[in-house]
Amino acid sequence: MPGAPTPRRHERLVRLGTWLPFRPAARMLAVFTGATVSEATARRQTEGAGAAYVALQQAEVERLEREAPEPPAGPAVQQVTVDGALVPLLHAEWGEVETLTIGTVEAGRDGQPYARALSYFSRRAAHDDFARWALAETHARGTETAGTVVGVCDGADWCQSFLDLHRPDAVRILDFPHAVGYLATAAKASCGAETPEAAAWLAEQAHELKHGDPVLVLGALEGLPVAAASDPAAAVAAQGRAAEYLGTRLGQIRYAAFRAAGYPIGSGAGESGNKVVVGGGSKGRAGIGRRTTSTRWWRCERSSTPTAGRRSGPGSVRPCARAHGGRPHPLHPPPPSRRRPWRSPRRPRPPRPARPPPAAPRRSSTANRPSATPGTPHPASPAAAPTAMPTRNSDAHPHRAEVRLFGGHDAILFGIRRRGRQALKAPTGCRRSCVR
Repeated sequence: MPGAPTPRRHERLVRLGTWLPFRPAARMLAVFTGATVSEATARRQTEGAGAAYVALQQAEVERLEREAPEPPAGPAVQQVTVDGALVPLLHAEWGEVETLTIGTVEAGRDGQPYARALSYFSRRAAHDDFARWALAETHARGTETAGTVVGVCDGADWCQSFLDLHRPDAVRILDFPHAVGYLATAAKASCGAETPEAAAWLAEQAHELKHGDPVLVLGALEGLPVAAASDPAAAVAAQGRAAEYLGTRLGQIRYAAFRAAGYPIGSGAGESGNKVVVGGGSKGRAGIGRRTTSTRWWRCERSSTPTAGRRSGPGSVRPCARAHGGRPHPLHPPPPSRRRPWRSPRRPRPPRPARPPPAAPRRSSTANRPSATPGTPHPASPAAAPTAMPTRNSDAHPHRAEVRLFGGHDAILFGIRRRGRQALKAPTGCRRSCVR
């Protein structure tokens, strides 16, 4: 992408960067537009757009707090759900991402209430800061002027504080699957996990909780056979936690009355927000990490492991190739790979043994060298020790020459006698001068 990108191309790159890892986003941009960008450019442009969007949202919140304009008209029944999800960060850390989901409650074809026209707001921040920054979204959706606001959340205290800030008169409903989860934990601890007794008890109490009186469910919870459990102490603890959790939220578990009024009793819209927004922004791939100092949770970066982002099987084939029987289409060739070829790590070589110090050459003077008769080995260089390499002394032996072989071969000593002149011979293949 030479020069500054066009606004349309920049928008496409940013949208791809928020849904895909940065390297595949750059490749998809090359497939769609023919513009080639690097992974670093995709990361820089996406994170820059996210930071600019955060700044716009914060400026809008400050303007609303300062001017207090009249909010737009809201729907008759609106569902507000807040939930948190843990996402992996870099350096084996985890962080919580809070997500706000707002939808309009309407009756479906089966007569059950459903949340339509969903919008999401996510931020990784403290609970109080998240509740403040969400003012821009609640103001745009008319939460303040809606007829009835149904807050379907779990039992976390920060969720109730969020509703107290934005709509104090909201109808508080505890998420139905969340409440059934406490009953399931108590039943498994008392009757045993994956037993017919626990399954039958849970099915009966879940039906009563949804269509009947929650007080009867609390009574059945107190009557669990905790004494006959395999671990009575753990069964008593699970029973006490479930009874305390549901008993303190008795007004939020009257599901029969809520269903009769046409209110949703499940936070499926919020769970879909965690899946679509948080899960989609984290790309759902192994090896994804997020910066702990990032102001937006979608500001991600690939880890440096060589296996990050690699997949095998049908998912590794491009959609174009899958449409043509697994073969790439000639009009849509795969983009060139920028990955370096994988090389196996070199094994450390064992340390070489220390070389022995070279032996000093043995030199003998003419006076100290005894005379030798022709045909007998010299005393200074016996034939049994080929490594001894005496030097030539032409003064003492005018008709004798000694040849030394070097270059890694064993030293060979031999004499050549010629009458009247000296002939020095060396075998072929020696790399150095063998004649002195």
